[in-house]
Amino acid sequence: MNGKTPALIELRSAVRFWFEKLEANSKVCIGVSGGADSLALAAAAKLESKNFVIDLIAVVVDHGIQQNSAEVAAEVKNKLAKIGYTDIFVNRANIQITDGIEASARRARYKIFEQAMETFGAQTFLLGHTKNDQAEGVLLGLARGSGTKSLSAMSQVSGPYIRPFLSIDRETTEAACREAGIEFWVDPHNSNEEFTRVRVRENILPLLEKEIGPGIVDALSRSAKILREDAIALDDWADEVFAQINPSDIEVSTLAALPIAIRSRVLRKAIYAAGAPIGSISAAHLEPIEAFVSDWRGQGHTSLPGGVKVCRISGRLSLLQQESNQP
Repeated sequence: MNGKTPALIELRSAVRFWFEKLEANSKVCIGVSGGADSLALAAAAKLESKNFVIDLIAVVVDHGIQQNSAEVAAEVKNKLAKIGYTDIFVNRANIQITDGIEASARRARYKIFEQAMETFGAQTFLLGHTKNDQAEGVLLGLARGSGTKSLSAMSQVSGPYIRPFLSIDRETTEAACREAGIEFWVDPHNSNEEFTRVRVRENILPLLEKEIGPGIVDALSRSAKILREDAIALDDWADEVFAQINPSDIEVSTLAALPIAIRSRVLRKAIYAAGAPIGSISAAHLEPIEAFVSDWRGQGHTSLPGGVKVCRISGRLSLLQQESNQP
């Protein structure tokens, strides 16, 4: 595999930036679906690993959603072996659909990622998301009326997960695969317009490019970066406030003195601390809680996911988890 072609040079540089931050003898997992992004990442990482003392483990998830998913996973394993991988972790996901196939599949996939890291003793996991994925995420967030944190889409680093290609477009990863002679798999779900993300990718982004002009993906990706920096600063402020309060019994006057951007974050953290499942609280859930602070008219309690009940008593917000869970 010739690693000195234009696209591969760009991808290798992106991977090298992160490899230089790792200690010698690090074990690094890479998520590989068989698509252009992940195979290009696997190829670039393999080429760069020759310059570092790093052990690479490719992780392939068989989601079991399509009839030929096992065959696809086997083909991906063969392609990885040709690239030079010897440690290839293939596992079939156990998807329990609770809130849509995409979200449920993602949870199952990350569970397998965690299993792979534990099995091989890896502390780092590379993912092949590109700035196209980032732009799609921003548009989806706008359509859902999301706040700063959701609109900031993905971070380059999130715990053990690193996304080296967030500043690189999908055209480059596809070009890298062609340059390396790697045949990538095109997931039929990526053209199934039943999925909102596919409609954004195939219809909305091209329309924006046509009507507004080229560079929309770059612009949305830049917006995500700016919003992420803002979100981090706001989260840090909210963390400082949260550390100074009793999250189950909060003075309304303390909350009222905060900007709403900070107050909403503090309330969300308090609700999770009371027992609501992480990720279960939406802006709609927060509206009646916010009214306890800014529009108090003697309202009754509000019930939240995880059986959490919030009420205002004598100028304080009380948050407690009831014995029986409520939706």
